[in-house]
Amino acid sequence: MKAIRRFTVRTVLPAALQDLDELAHNLRWSWHAPTRDLFAALDPVIWREVKGDPVALLGALTPDKLAAFARDEALVEAVRAAAADLRDYMTSPRWYQSAGDDLPAAIAYFSPEFGITKVLPQYSGGLGILAGDHLKSASDLGVPIVGVGLLYGAGYFVQSLTRDGWQVEDYPLLDPDGLPITLIREDDGLPATVSIALPGGRTLHAHVWMAAVGRVPLLLLDSNIPENDDLARKVTDRLYGGGGEHRLQQELLLGVGGVRALRLWSRLTGAPEPEVYHTNEGHAGFLGVERIAELVNQHGLTYDEALEAVRSATVFTTHTPVPAGIDRFGVDTISQYFGGANEIGGVPLDRILSLGAEDFDGGDPTVFNMALMGLRLGGRANGVSLLHGEVSRGMFNGLWPGFDETEVPIGSITNGVHAPTWVDRRVSELAESRFSPAELESSDGWLRTDAVSDIELWDVRRALRSQTVDDARLRLRKSWRKRGASPAELGWIDEALSPDVLTIGFARRVPTYKRLTLMLRDPDRLRSLLLDPDRPVQLIIAGKSHPADDQGKRLIQQLVKFTDDPAVRHRIVFLPNYDIGMAQTLYPGCDVWLNNPLRPLEACGTSGMKAALNGGLNLSILDGWWDEWFDGENGWAIPTADGVEDADRRDDLEAAALYDLIESQVAARFYDRGADGVPRHWMQQVRHTLATLGPKVQATRMVADYVNGLYAPAARAGRLLHDSDYSGARGLAQWKQTIRGDWAHVRVDHVESAGLGEAPQVGDHLAVHAYVSLGALTPADVDVQVVHGKVSESDEMSSFVAEPLTVLETLEAGRYAFGGEVVLDSSGPFGYTVRIVPKHDGLVNVAELGLVANA
Repeated sequence: MKAIRRFTVRTVLPAALQDLDELAHNLRWSWHAPTRDLFAALDPVIWREVKGDPVALLGALTPDKLAAFARDEALVEAVRAAAADLRDYMTSPRWYQSAGDDLPAAIAYFSPEFGITKVLPQYSGGLGILAGDHLKSASDLGVPIVGVGLLYGAGYFVQSLTRDGWQVEDYPLLDPDGLPITLIREDDGLPATVSIALPGGRTLHAHVWMAAVGRVPLLLLDSNIPENDDLARKVTDRLYGGGGEHRLQQELLLGVGGVRALRLWSRLTGAPEPEVYHTNEGHAGFLGVERIAELVNQHGLTYDEALEAVRSATVFTTHTPVPAGIDRFGVDTISQYFGGANEIGGVPLDRILSLGAEDFDGGDPTVFNMALMGLRLGGRANGVSLLHGEVSRGMFNGLWPGFDETEVPIGSITNGVHAPTWVDRRVSELAESRFSPAELESSDGWLRTDAVSDIELWDVRRALRSQTVDDARLRLRKSWRKRGASPAELGWIDEALSPDVLTIGFARRVPTYKRLTLMLRDPDRLRSLLLDPDRPVQLIIAGKSHPADDQGKRLIQQLVKFTDDPAVRHRIVFLPNYDIGMAQTLYPGCDVWLNNPLRPLEACGTSGMKAALNGGLNLSILDGWWDEWFDGENGWAIPTADGVEDADRRDDLEAAALYDLIESQVAARFYDRGADGVPRHWMQQVRHTLATLGPKVQATRMVADYVNGLYAPAARAGRLLHDSDYSGARGLAQWKQTIRGDWAHVRVDHVESAGLGEAPQVGDHLAVHAYVSLGALTPADVDVQVVHGKVSESDEMSSFVAEPLTVLETLEAGRYAFGGEVVLDSSGPFGYTVRIVPKHDGLVNVAELGLVANA
C-alpha cells in the first residue's frame, strides 16, 4: 500500500550522547576519518547499510541500543572528545587568521550545485565537486566563506541502464529532515523565509536550510513549501531538470533570493555581511541586480553609482570554454520578470537588459547572456586554468573592442581538489607516519625511499587496485541485475577485472567534447590491448549524460554494447551512477587516469588531480590543468591533431596515438618488473607525481590563490567605494560618465620618433613623442602609452609592453604633447605604436571601460 505522505522521525538521543547530533550535522565528518570511525563503531552493520550516513545511522539505532551506549563510559568519553576536537577545529585560528590584516570579514560564494558528500546529493559533476572542495578547503584554512545554493528536492538523477545499454534516470525524492542540514528559524520558531515577486502577481517563497561544512555555513534555498502554489513549489524540484522559465526562476532564487538569505542569516546570527561576492559560473548572476537594488532603494545611490559599488567587490569565475555551455534567456522573458509591474524602483529594465546584451559583432540581440552579465557585474574575473583563461579571453574578446586579446580582463586560477576527501587513508596514513611536518607540507617525503620503499609503495598501490576491483564487481553485479539478468547469468563477474592488471580509469560527464568513445575508434586495436597475453590492460569507465542529451546517451549505449561482449567484459566495464561514493574508491585504485577531450574544450578537469594525489599517473590530452603541469615524468601527453578540420579524421589520429602510447609506453613500463616484482621506472614516476603535483593540485592552494589574488583586492576596492556616504562610488560613476561622454574627442594626432641610427642595436634608446587631442579631458584622466614589442611580418605584436609617456607640453584647444624613451632590450623585428586609455585609481584593468584611442 502506498503512503499518501512521507516524513522522517528524528531520534531522541540520551543526554550523554547529545554531541553525536552535532557531529552528524557538521559535514566535516565527510573528510575527517576519526569521526567516521566513531560512527562506524556504533554499529558496523547498520553503518554499511546506510552507506556511511551518520544521520541515517542515528535514526536507525533503537532507543534500547542508544541507552546502552549512554551507559558505556568509554564510548561517551570518545563522543565528548570528538565533539571537543570539532569545536577546536571550528574556533581555533588557522591560516587565514594570520594571512593579513585587511582581509575580508566574510565572503559569499554562490553556486548552483555543491558536491560535499554523497549523503547530500546536490551536485551533477565537476562544477559542484569544485564548489564543494572550495568550501571544505576554505574551512580548513579558516577562510570566512558563506556558501549559497539551492536545495533540490530530488538532487541530480540516479543513473541506471536498460538491457540494451540505454541510460535511464530516476529521481528519488529527498526528505530534508533526513539530511544533515538544519532549517533556519526566526526568533519565534517559525521558518525563516525569503520571497521574490514573479510575473502575474505571483510570489516565490523559499525556506532557508543550513549545511555546516566544517567552519563554513552553506545556505540552501528550498521552494517546496506550503506558502507556494504548485508551480512555485517545483522551482527547486531537481538540479538542471528543466529549461526556459523553470531554469530562470531557479537562477532568480539563487541570485536574488541568495542575497536575501545572506541578509537573513546575518540578522539572525550576527554574522558579518559579506564584503566580497563570488559568483561560481553565471547561474547566480542576478545577485548583482539585487545588490544594486539594495543600494538604490536603501542608500539613495543612482543606478550607475550602485553598479560601481557592486562591481568593485564582485568576483566572477567562468567554467565553460564553449558558448553553448552558457545559459541564455530570451530578452522578452527577462522583460517579463524585471519590467512592467515587476520593475524595481530605480533599476530600469533597459539597464538590466544591457548587462546580458550580446551587443558585439556576431551577437544575438534577442537573448540575455548570463555569462556576459557575470563579466559586466564582476570587477574581477577568472578562468579555471591557464589555458582556460586564454580561451576565455578569446571567447569574450568582443566585450572589449580595440584591445588585444591578451589584455581582456579575465585572469586564471587553476582549480584544485580537497585532498582529505579524495586521498585514500592508506596513502595519507602512510605519509603521516613516515614524513616530517615539512615533508608532509611539501610532499617531498615521497622522494625518500628510506621513508617508504618501492616494495611498500607498490604493495599499497596493489591494495588500492584490489579495493577498486572489488567495488567495481559489486556495482557491476547490481547494474546487471537491474538490467534484468538472473544470478545464473552473472557468474563471470566474479572474475571480472583483476588486482594485478594495469588499470585505466575514465569517469566524467558525457558531453560530446569529452569523447567518451574515442577509445572505440578502432575496436580491434582496443581488444588487442585488453587481451594482450603478457601485458593486458583493463578499463573502468563511468559517467552520466544530461537527461536531455540523447547524443550523449547514444555514446554511453555504444560503449556499453562493447563492454557487454563476452570476449572482453572481464577487461572493460561501465559502472552506472557515477557519484562521490564511487569516485572515492575509483580514483585511488587506478594506475592511470585517462582524459581525452577535444582540445581546448576542457576548462580544467580535476578528476586526474584526484588520481594523482593517490599515486596514479595521468594519460591525457594537453588540455585544462594537464596542459599547465605535465612535465614529462608525471604521466603521458596524448598528441593532438591540431589543425585537422575533419572531426572524424582528427579522432582517428588521436585515438591511434592513444593506442600507441598505451602499448609502447604505459603498459610496457607497468610490466617492466625487477626481480622483486616491482616496476622501478613506474615507481619513480609515481613518486615524482606525488611529490611534484601534490602541492599544486590541492584546493587549499587554490583557495589561498583566490584570497590573495581576488578576494583581498576586491575587499579593498569595495571598501574604497563603500565608505560612509558611498562618495567613492559616486565619484567613480561620475568620472566614468564624463569619460564616456567625451571619449569621441580623444585621439592620437601625430607620432614622432628619434634617437636611432640606421642599424638599431640592443641598448639603444628610442625617443617617442606623441601629439594628442583630449577634448574636455585632462592628462590626469588618461594614460598615453607607447606599446612596443616583437612584430610579425604583418606588423602584429603578439606580445608587447605598454609604458606611459609623460606630458611635455600643453598646446591649444585640448591638445598635448607627450614623450618618453624606450630601451631596445632584445634583438629581432621590433615595432611600436601609441594609444590613449582611461586612467583612474578605481579601475581594475586598463581595458575595463572598453575605451581606447589607437594611433
